[in-house]
Amino acid sequence: GSGGGAGRGGERSVTYKALMNGVSYMIPFVVVGGLLIAASLALGGETTPEGIVIPDGSFWKAVNDIGTVGFELMIPILAGYIAYAIADRPALAPGMVGGWIAAHGELYDSEAGAGFIGAIVAGFLAGYLVLWIKRVRVPRFVQPIMPVIVIPILATTALGLFFVHVLGNPIAWVFEHLTDWLGELTGTSAALLGVILGLMISFDMGGPVNKTAFLFGAGLVAENPEIMGMCAAAIPVPPLGQGLATLIRRRLYDGQERETGLAALFMGFFGITEGAIPFAAARPARVIPANLLGGAAAGAVAGLATVTDAVPHGGPIVAAFGAVGGTPMFLVAVVIGTLVTALTTVALLSLEAGERGTGALGVAGGASMTGADGAG
Repeated sequence: GSGGGAGRGGERSVTYKALMNGVSYMIPFVVVGGLLIAASLALGGETTPEGIVIPDGSFWKAVNDIGTVGFELMIPILAGYIAYAIADRPALAPGMVGGWIAAHGELYDSEAGAGFIGAIVAGFLAGYLVLWIKRVRVPRFVQPIMPVIVIPILATTALGLFFVHVLGNPIAWVFEHLTDWLGELTGTSAALLGVILGLMISFDMGGPVNKTAFLFGAGLVAENPEIMGMCAAAIPVPPLGQGLATLIRRRLYDGQERETGLAALFMGFFGITEGAIPFAAARPARVIPANLLGGAAAGAVAGLATVTDAVPHGGPIVAAFGAVGGTPMFLVAVVIGTLVTALTTVALLSLEAGERGTGALGVAGGASMTGADGAG
């Protein structure tokens, strides 16, 4: 539990509320983006050596592009509404612009953006930076232009430059060094490589670590399709596992999260790992370890069974399109990973609910939780 008296509890609730605020505004973008991309892949996708491709100029290509915009916006929305919850309207622009920069590695010479973890960092930095600037005493005649002009401009510029010049280098460094390190590992045991790729794929779901593993597998599709096989098995595990968790233990989730869980199951089938981001962002300490365990399990099983994937895409859809060699074991790997993630998530969330004496969602949930636990 949280010690340190009321101060720490209050601080935790501010942080937690800000995070949940960001997540609840982000969810519609994840759902819209993910489901449109999934539908376009399912109905307009064709298997080519380059992956599952939707022909240019087709109706489904347009749908896919619209879905991609939802995903582009998801990260700045998360950052912006975290910042907004901390420091109100003046923090919205710094949070969103900071989140956008965090997600776009090309702005700081990195092949991969910082993903949703970078967005959370940007949101909190923006919020607290604005709170800090607000405390500065200014002459009365300047006060009216502070919230709309001065604070957002100062905070956005400072945060943007911080990302580009300070945070960007380590992110680019991580990306480059992980890629080199993976190259050195290709000779090692398939199980170990599967575990490592599975961990990387499920860690930040579209951030630099995930991108490193994915691009590594995609680059070797022609000569080592079994590496993409390991990645492809891990790719759907976070969304499928988190979606399954909402079905197994419904009372741990609110209505919006249950709907997101259903959407995540659908996205998982189509290899869209981002479906799990709302769950990972809301409860990182519980959800990320569960995703990692499931991803590692799926990668290891796929590696041991020498499952291959001939296209740079993941999830059961790749098997449905006939690009997977060793489909039965591929599906076994996905199912094992999904079960590991779902059961670990439920166990960790139940533990958390027990610790706090309330459910994940407040007192009412807590009463029913403790009652049920006492009876069981």
